[in-house]
Amino acid sequence: MKNLIYLLVLLIVTNSNSQTSYKALPKKANYSFLTDSLKIDEQLEKYKLAGFSLVVFENYEIVYSNQFGVKSIDSKEKIDQNTAFSTASISKPITALVCFMLEEKGLINLDDPIEPFLKRWHLPKSKFTENNSPTWRQFLNHTAGTNQGGFEDHYEGEGIPTLKQSLLGQIPRYDKEIEFLFTPGTSWEYSGGGYTIIQMALEDTFNKSMAELAAAYVFSPLGLKNTTMIQPNESGFPTNVALVHDKDGKVIKTGLPITPQVGPSGMWSTPTDLAKLAIEMQNALRNKNNKVISHNVAKKVTAVTALKNAVGGWSYGWQKSFGYNNYEWFWCNGSNTGVGGTVGATMTDGNGFVFFANGEKPNRFPVMGQTQKTILKLMNWNNETTTESIQEMPLSLKEKLIGTYDDFLYGQGVETKIVERNNRLYVESMLLEHFKGKNDNELVYLKNGLFKIIDYPNLLQFEFIDGKATTVNLIRGNLNTKVELIRKEK
Repeated sequence: MKNLIYLLVLLIVTNSNSQTSYKALPKKANYSFLTDSLKIDEQLEKYKLAGFSLVVFENYEIVYSNQFGVKSIDSKEKIDQNTAFSTASISKPITALVCFMLEEKGLINLDDPIEPFLKRWHLPKSKFTENNSPTWRQFLNHTAGTNQGGFEDHYEGEGIPTLKQSLLGQIPRYDKEIEFLFTPGTSWEYSGGGYTIIQMALEDTFNKSMAELAAAYVFSPLGLKNTTMIQPNESGFPTNVALVHDKDGKVIKTGLPITPQVGPSGMWSTPTDLAKLAIEMQNALRNKNNKVISHNVAKKVTAVTALKNAVGGWSYGWQKSFGYNNYEWFWCNGSNTGVGGTVGATMTDGNGFVFFANGEKPNRFPVMGQTQKTILKLMNWNNETTTESIQEMPLSLKEKLIGTYDDFLYGQGVETKIVERNNRLYVESMLLEHFKGKNDNELVYLKNGLFKIIDYPNLLQFEFIDGKATTVNLIRGNLNTKVELIRKEK
């Protein structure tokens, strides 16, 4: 993923109709209301977006699959449910999953330092790692401290860099070797370069490519026939793929981006295949009907392990920042030049969606954002809040909290307000509005003295000085991080 801010601002505006595939639909239900409400075909024309592919799953089953538009604006060949897209950073949770499955088999230990597993290149010396050698696990949850957030694409006919050249900074966007920004384990920094190090360690240790490892442990066992980490310049690359397009709706170069950094961003897949993967993960979390991913691996790979500076929460490849419709979600966005998509799945009850679009950010963001909001609004997903844990909030406490602050929920610097409506407090911000499910973001007071924002996953503990809220602790399980409350004067 090329810019961390897109992890949070990937969702914005509108609407569709096309060839609906009801293969996966249960006979008892009809989800055509989604097609009528989404109006995606109209949006493709409005935003010069070549194509869009969508799958919705509910109660551990795919219930809706629909494809719109074309693979390439030049050929006009229609996208179908087997058309693969470049998934960008959605590769990361797959790479993490492979690592956890290897650990379960006793082949690696993710708490070991990664340095001894590297053969082609070695970690640069740094004052931050002199007494704290980073582990596999720290690279997997972005707490190792490395930079290199993302990478530029390459195309057939260009010089394709090696992994070593990538880590040495001999590639577009970087002119020096990857480096450490802080002591491993003390903070969080989104790092595609860190996942490139994981890829190199896996390949050097097992003498197999990342594509071979992912196929052997994940894609083939799950029957994901349209998913691969093979690149467009390699034998075995699929032929049914969506080409990438620029903001003017034109195909970029060959339309087939080549990504040597396969571990962080080189996978190709379909919404159907990734929905199958998400459902397998959901089944593994409940330890029922899972066939490939164990209950133990599913719990570990989706557990929140980073909170400090981690955009609301992060696990291993999966973002854990959202609480749509009062559920906890595991989540990943992928964003490369000319293509992008999202996988979102609830930790319980087996609900979620996957979509991809082959267009540049201004073209795809409005369609993706409105699609997500419409699905969350129309589907019958609403994990009820247990009201017995909520207590009445004293008037004096309300008065201390009401005000306008810098963003304290995701650390993105946008204006965040605590306001009163009908004797209740609500939290308002651009981010919460974009990431809104069925519920208003009410701020409720719990009997244990903590606070909760409906549809936000972290608990809050405010601290007060001279009658004003000055700091807030964000709490998730046994993790917590303190954030200064910067109040904006009227």
